[in-house]
Amino acid sequence: MDQKTIDLLVTAAAAAREKAYVPYSGYKVGSAVLTRSGRLYTGCNIENASYTPTVCAERVAIFKAVSEGETEFMAIAVVTENGVSPCGVCRQVLAEFMPRGEVVMATTDSSRQDVMTVAELLPRAFGPDDLHHVR
Repeated sequence: MDQKTIDLLVTAAAAAREKAYVPYSGYKVGSAVLTRSGRLYTGCNIENASYTPTVCAERVAIFKAVSEGETEFMAIAVVTENGVSPCGVCRQVLAEFMPRGEVVMATTDSSRQDVMTVAELLPRAFGPDDLHHVR
């Protein structure tokens, strides 16, 4: 992925981060996913008092895109204050929809931008082929 694409994704994810609903943790996360068709979808984390219904920014972006008919993704950026990687649940969703995609993990000031593949983040991910024997 070239730096221009990384910058585009990080900028969009940072803007989405500002819309995060985080009254409990105060930890804002923004994401932006690039589809194979070239469209960009953003997401932010949305918390809930009972925590279980809380949804991460990465899943919001992916699910928004899927709800619009997009199911093939190239890359996603995740912007947090400290540049952390997606959680395990989000890694599983990324493995479902973009197993060969790239993930940019950036800080809010872009002082750090790490790029990894989904396979590097979740080696040996459970996927559709693992269900083949049941069909």
